[in-house]
Amino acid sequence: MLRRTVLMAAASAATLMLAPLAAHADAFVDEAKAVVAKAGARADKWDGPTTGPKAAGKKIVVYVAGDMRNGGILGVAQGVKEAAGVIGWDYREIDGQGTVSGQATALSQAIALKPDAIVVGGSDAVEQKAGLEEAAKLGITIVGWHSGPKPGPLDGTPVFANVTTDAMEVAKVAAMKAIADSDGKAGVVIFADSTYAIAIAKGRAMEAVIKQCAGCSVLSFQDTPLSDVSTRIPQLTTTLLQQNGAKWTQSLAINDLYYDFMPPALSAAGIAGDGDPQNISAGDGSEAAYQRIRAKDHQAATVPEPLSMQGWQLIDELNRAFAGEKWSGYVPGVHLVTPDNIAFDGGPKNVFDPDNGYRDAYKKIWGVN
Repeated sequence: MLRRTVLMAAASAATLMLAPLAAHADAFVDEAKAVVAKAGARADKWDGPTTGPKAAGKKIVVYVAGDMRNGGILGVAQGVKEAAGVIGWDYREIDGQGTVSGQATALSQAIALKPDAIVVGGSDAVEQKAGLEEAAKLGITIVGWHSGPKPGPLDGTPVFANVTTDAMEVAKVAAMKAIADSDGKAGVVIFADSTYAIAIAKGRAMEAVIKQCAGCSVLSFQDTPLSDVSTRIPQLTTTLLQQNGAKWTQSLAINDLYYDFMPPALSAAGIAGDGDPQNISAGDGSEAAYQRIRAKDHQAATVPEPLSMQGWQLIDELNRAFAGEKWSGYVPGVHLVTPDNIAFDGGPKNVFDPDNGYRDAYKKIWGVN
């Protein structure tokens, strides 16, 4: 009788100890669902700058692309080109073709053109520091897109302003999506690329959020270069399926490009387009990603950059630099695209182009039509 009483008391104590843990886990899942709901709201209000210098005279701007195969880098290039035309500047572009050496060569070619400004699109500013310092010595103004882990001036480099959303917030929203969709039971594989500081920072941030979820697990952290995804991802997907089976319920990637090459391997394994693993990207919102999300073809969500809008911001930051002013301080809000809101967040264009009037806002600042 005494033994039974002791066992019952122990069981009751264990239950009391587990109750707060369960409540904490439920609260975290509720928080994840709230974060996801907020990030998925319509982005239709301009929250960027409304004042700034009028358009500078004729300038030559060269866009040095990290890799034009990357949908984010390509989308920003299109925005920079459009905005440069509106403000009255000449635009040129050079493709770094996805390698550090190729990006360095492209930067050297850009410097040889003796432009007024260089936009570094998707290359790491620290990795390309020597070339950027050479450009700065020649009086070339430099801005970047995803050239470092944070927005604004990049310490230790001559980059006047790095244009990006808050990478840590992007990572949080993507990871919270995995937690919310799985009701706190996600088994996650993370894909990142240590070639880029911003990319590995996002990957590790997603990992940290998943580890806060008591019922979730990080099955694998894959450091896979974006430049090699076409050759590495198909076989890697098959290997991960063999290793993890049904435990692999969600994928988190720092870029949509990983998922360009995953669907055939998933389909070959008999996994439906809307089946597990649910693929979620923490950027950049490529056209291919939109098509997959719309068709429910092995991608559940992306946290896109407003690529065209950021192209316009890059031109605005250059205009501020030419006028001797500080950078605008504008950091676009984080947004989540899913099958539920893709109709109004992409429309037929299959890109995230906020209906917030940013083009008119920048034209007004610059004093152009």
